[in-house]
Amino acid sequence: MTTTHLEPTAEAWRRNLGRTPDARLAGDRGSWWWTGLAPAACPGWDPQAGCLRSLPQLDLARATREAVLAYFENGWCLTEQLFASLACEEAFYRPPTHRLRHPMVFYFGHPASVFVNKLRVAGFLGAAVDAGLERLFETGVDEMSWDDMAKNDEAWPTVEEVLAYRRKVHGVVRELLASHPALRPGATRADGSLLWAVAMGCEHERIHLETSSVLIRELPLELVQRPSGWVPPHPSVPAASPPAPTPGHDHPENPLQPMPAATVRLGKPADFPSFGWDNEYGADERHVEAFEATSHLVSNGEYHAFVAAGGYREPRWWTEAGWAWRAFRNVKWPTWWVPDGPAGSHRFRLRLPFEEVPMPWAWPVEVNAHEARAFAAWRSEREGRGLRLPTEAEHVAMRPATDRAASPARPELDPVLRAGSAAMAETGRNLNLAWGSPWPVDTGLRTEEGLVGVTGNVWTWCEDDFHPLPGSQPDPLYDDFSAPCYDGEHTMILGGSFLSTGHEASVWARFHFRPHFHQSAGIRLIAAERCDAVRVAGRGAAQRAATTQDGGAVYETRRLVDEYMLMHHGAPEDVMPWSFGPRDGLDFAGRCGHLVLAACQAHGVPLDRALDLGCAVGGASFVLATAFREVVGADWSQAFVDAAEALRREGRARYFLRHEGELGEEREVHLPEGLDRARLRFERADAHHPPATWGRFNAVLIANLVDRLHAPRTCLRALEELVAPGGLLVVTTPYTWLPDFTPREAWLGGRSREDRPGAEGLAEALTPAFTRLEAHDMPFVIREHGRKFQWSVAQATVWRRR
Repeated sequence: MTTTHLEPTAEAWRRNLGRTPDARLAGDRGSWWWTGLAPAACPGWDPQAGCLRSLPQLDLARATREAVLAYFENGWCLTEQLFASLACEEAFYRPPTHRLRHPMVFYFGHPASVFVNKLRVAGFLGAAVDAGLERLFETGVDEMSWDDMAKNDEAWPTVEEVLAYRRKVHGVVRELLASHPALRPGATRADGSLLWAVAMGCEHERIHLETSSVLIRELPLELVQRPSGWVPPHPSVPAASPPAPTPGHDHPENPLQPMPAATVRLGKPADFPSFGWDNEYGADERHVEAFEATSHLVSNGEYHAFVAAGGYREPRWWTEAGWAWRAFRNVKWPTWWVPDGPAGSHRFRLRLPFEEVPMPWAWPVEVNAHEARAFAAWRSEREGRGLRLPTEAEHVAMRPATDRAASPARPELDPVLRAGSAAMAETGRNLNLAWGSPWPVDTGLRTEEGLVGVTGNVWTWCEDDFHPLPGSQPDPLYDDFSAPCYDGEHTMILGGSFLSTGHEASVWARFHFRPHFHQSAGIRLIAAERCDAVRVAGRGAAQRAATTQDGGAVYETRRLVDEYMLMHHGAPEDVMPWSFGPRDGLDFAGRCGHLVLAACQAHGVPLDRALDLGCAVGGASFVLATAFREVVGADWSQAFVDAAEALRREGRARYFLRHEGELGEEREVHLPEGLDRARLRFERADAHHPPATWGRFNAVLIANLVDRLHAPRTCLRALEELVAPGGLLVVTTPYTWLPDFTPREAWLGGRSREDRPGAEGLAEALTPAFTRLEAHDMPFVIREHGRKFQWSVAQATVWRRR
């Protein structure tokens, strides 16, 4: 299947419609739909309740072949049962209203592609099932900001094509599980076993079971239906037409309860007998001073008071970023509250994944982190004391003592290892699809200190930025699962939700989302003297960029943009004003672009499509645009992309030439007359996971990027799909390995006297798919101010895609 880039118009997605009859998708799905077992034949089917239950998480120490097959089939069927809620073709292809994620058809194919890709990385599958679809479905979207709407509207495969792909993958995975001699109990983290690789695929699928349900909840109600056999909502859901209660009043009081000082231990033991994601491992011990916590999660009723008091109209409750999001989206109440009366009446219904119901005021409110923090600020002023969200350590301290005691010696104390859906409800936790909705905030397990619902029902937003624990290491099968999000831009959520199944319902689960993203997550308030939340300053160790001293991301600062504008576009006498200076390092970006052009001419490569990956402010991109029909410049830094795009759009741009301290002067750069700027576009993108919608390029340049990536091998693997057969890859790098950018274990070389140089590691990574044609040494100069310069020598290598 060939993916076609479509013109990004507001309705371009509609070009995907008209290929699957809506009549086939409306109502119960027939046998044509199920690519594995149908629900009534699947492990976990509850004939008495008439629904498919989620099984307990796989116990790797006791995992028989039959148990692994059952867990795989259960998760696979739950996915197809969830997607049976999409009642028409439009539901599969309509982008979310915020346009920050792919349409649902992507998430229907994505889990299957990850099974294939991870089994190939682990060495248990030799060939792709469908290389084109695996590339298309490989990487989801971690939206970079709440106004990042530059997603590609493209030609997606039909529903039938995705079903056919899922059917093939199901057959491949099931055959491995049924017959491969390497499948045996006892897998441990990162041991490279078949059991670990399959468990990773299963738990990844269950993550998307929850996130897909959230996206379905955001679709117009007329596009969805309740799938047959889905676990029902909790009985506390209000009747269809009850007498209308006074808005916001039918909910329990929520007093603060004292919590004693404690020392908590974080980190999943390496030999715990269940699958875990890399960020959970390592170990840390944190002291928690005495604090107070609300008895339960904040209810819809409690939050209603904030809405009615004008909380969404008053900037002083919000962080700067939170208010910018609220204003941009024109948000007036939580995203799943549906107005049920005239403006100002503050009457609402609640949108669930498949239906609207009268507002259950006693259920937990579901909001994003911006809204959670605004509510805490409002309550703090109203009550005259400081209230905030809990830290990770405080959240662990609030949990039942049995949850904190789980260990390799007592694995049964992690409830999800023993409790499927029905049994989980009996433990007092609304987890693992015990119910198909939240339940009242004062329902369920009560801790020794009197707190209710610390785990389950909905996730809890925390004060901490997502961060690694000491000793945590990337998983070799998924080396970029967590590290890209250790960036100070992702907020932790803990405790799981009613939609969390398998590992997500584990006591060890640590998850995260950007603060503007909506998940089934809510609020618990804390009163404490101190706040020891972990703050990640920009992008630190094992992340994608260094940080400035004030904690900002270095590649987002105005000063760095000015330095790179000078390096890429400045006059030679400005970049190096000293006659005795190393002038052979001038115009490095331009020389990189000309190297690509010369290599294409020398090796007979057509000048059709080129990619400048890690383009910074676009110096090489503009050179490539003088000859190539189409050029894409892409960089992770939004500030760099904005500067390059402004220059492309206007044909000129200003920057500050720094002389000393704060002294300097403005400079203006002009693009050459006659340059066809329409050939070129700039996008923000992750070099580890470039969009499949880009297609393939005749030439790809990655200039001084390899040693600034947290997982360079992941990027180099992606290049195999980006460079067309016979096309060229040009890599420049000075091999400056630093742990602030790349974790030591991910360096391509240079780790000790015995290790090979990075050039050999680069060759090893590229040789399976590329042949080296040329090598050059290329000096470059970066001016910091009039008397300080960086002079370096990059190695430039030219490779042909086999």
